[in-house]
Amino acid sequence: MESLLLIEDDDGIRLALSMALEDEGYSVAEAGTGTAGLAAFERQTPDLVLLDLRLPDMSGFEVCRAIRSTSIVPIIIITAQTDTVDMVAGLEAGADDYVTKPVVPKELAARIRALLRRVHLHAATSEPQVHFGDIELRREQGLVFKAGVELNLTKTEYRLLCEFADHAGAVLSRDQLLEHVWGYDYLGDSRLVDAHVRRLRLKIEDHPDDPQLIVTARGVGYRLVS
Repeated sequence: MESLLLIEDDDGIRLALSMALEDEGYSVAEAGTGTAGLAAFERQTPDLVLLDLRLPDMSGFEVCRAIRSTSIVPIIIITAQTDTVDMVAGLEAGADDYVTKPVVPKELAARIRALLRRVHLHAATSEPQVHFGDIELRREQGLVFKAGVELNLTKTEYRLLCEFADHAGAVLSRDQLLEHVWGYDYLGDSRLVDAHVRRLRLKIEDHPDDPQLIVTARGVGYRLVS
């Protein structure tokens, strides 16, 4: 049984989501504060984290960055409907996806399944080693190196890079990337893709503000220059 960690300070929301996700077949651990959430994460090493951005003792951004400093576990942030800035900041802090309040349990469960299903999607292919620029992608090991130094990519960043590598030279639209990397149509919301491309560029580009590997196809999407 796959395990989830739900970090949410609202007792009612936490109870409702926990019960709904347990009905979907998940084991759910709960925490009402950031401090308790980080302690629970260390104890239980869950398969996925659900993280509210508004916590009483510390921000969800801090919790996200703390988890990301030691783990590539998938993280879905929970944010208010109108907090676009918070959503983007949460993704840039290391989250893989987001849902808005009020949370629809069935939609959330679908997001969780999509992320967990694709964790090992690119574990092996017909091209186990791919090189572009000074980047080396070793798929059989699930590792990425830049100039011989291993990079610490999240699982979503790794899947995104594999998707670009599979279609080197071709322009991939944001909708294509949403479907192939996240596993569903995110209602045309390109911010999820853009935030992850920015994070990936920070790790693989020599000059992220002037990218030479993953370039923007204006008005369409992105392209990997092989």
